[in-house]
Amino acid sequence: MRLVEMLIPKQKRDVVEEVLDEEGIEYTLIEEGSREEPSVVITFPLPTPAVESVLDSLRETGIDEDSYTVIVDAETVVSDRYDDLEQRFAQNTPRISREEMQARAKDLTPRFSTYLVMTVMSVIVATAGLLLDSPAVVVGSMVIAPLIGPALGASVGTVINDRVLFRRGIKLQAIGLGIGVVTAAVFAFAIRTTGLVSPMIDLFSISEIQGRLTPDLLSLVIAIGAGVAGAWTLTAGTSAALVGVMIAAALVPPLGVIGIGIAWGLPQVALAASVLVLVNILTINITSLAVLWYKGYRPESWFQQDEARVSTEKRVVALAVTIVVLSTFLGVVTYDTYRTGMYEEAVNEDVATVLASSEYAELSLIDVTIDYGDPVPPRQPERVVVTVGYPIGTDPPPVSDAIESRESVRAESAIHLPTGPLVESERPEVVVQYTQTDQ
Repeated sequence: MRLVEMLIPKQKRDVVEEVLDEEGIEYTLIEEGSREEPSVVITFPLPTPAVESVLDSLRETGIDEDSYTVIVDAETVVSDRYDDLEQRFAQNTPRISREEMQARAKDLTPRFSTYLVMTVMSVIVATAGLLLDSPAVVVGSMVIAPLIGPALGASVGTVINDRVLFRRGIKLQAIGLGIGVVTAAVFAFAIRTTGLVSPMIDLFSISEIQGRLTPDLLSLVIAIGAGVAGAWTLTAGTSAALVGVMIAAALVPPLGVIGIGIAWGLPQVALAASVLVLVNILTINITSLAVLWYKGYRPESWFQQDEARVSTEKRVVALAVTIVVLSTFLGVVTYDTYRTGMYEEAVNEDVATVLASSEYAELSLIDVTIDYGDPVPPRQPERVVVTVGYPIGTDPPPVSDAIESRESVRAESAIHLPTGPLVESERPEVVVQYTQTDQ
């Protein structure tokens, strides 16, 4: 529930009282004597879903330009008339008023200096966490990232036709992403040149980095969930802190990967992570925009509603087209994940079949590993490493030729790369490693 306090000219008192009486709202009136123009302070409680409609009715009396309004949370109201009012508005969409949402969207974005410092620090922490392969540190970087405000601010500015809020949201998002990339690149380069990480570090073996190099269509689920949850939380008037962490999860770690790719001179790594960042930020914007429009938020003035509708439709179309184009890469990754998964399953089955024959009965399969030449899809199988065990005191029979002859291992099954079937020179090398066992 909310407690509304309005300061209005004294000559508007009668029409305001008439509106409140028609709505069945209890109120108190206090004459304000500190202003040159005689004024009246009106205070009344309202259920949260009723605030916007009641304020719109009051503004139709012509008090909009001559008054100011304060809306605050109210803990409890003890009144039979208020209970009736609450039941009457219970069927309304559960959301805060347009004015309150607009104020919350502005409050979610800190001052520019604070926003800049927090963005820089979150990206530095994320980059360090990625190089350390530490999920805990990466999650910590998300907590301090101030990225939820600009994303929701742009959407709020669109639906209520607040151009200042929209432009500020877009500007801060662009600055945040740009500063994030530069910060990550400079920090990663400093780490590399000062020897704080091993010169022999294999970036592609780090799971926290690898996960951002192969983003598939499931990555959209994260961004969609973040956008919907962010907008829904904003309209419900509840804390958006946890949702801000989810939005940061879709943006901050990939920014760190971009910087690492630049610092290590790996353009394919930077490109893959860049696509992920762009898809995520655009999806967050379009989904939050859709939620706010679905919730019924519109400009205060009726003559601005058509302009807001046209602007919203244009921006939704532009965002959707861009997302579809960028999602082509995600589709390629999804197909590549399916293709390589099927290939690995077939290889494992064929290797197990070979070792199950009587000729190799004394051998036991320990592990099958497939190495790819490029960590960024589409990937070519470069090497199949099979680890087998044999009893101590015996000579293991050669098994590499038998494994290499299998159709799946030669990559000649129905699972081919988009570039076509593998030619002889592209077939993966088969490496068999023997290790002694007690059995």
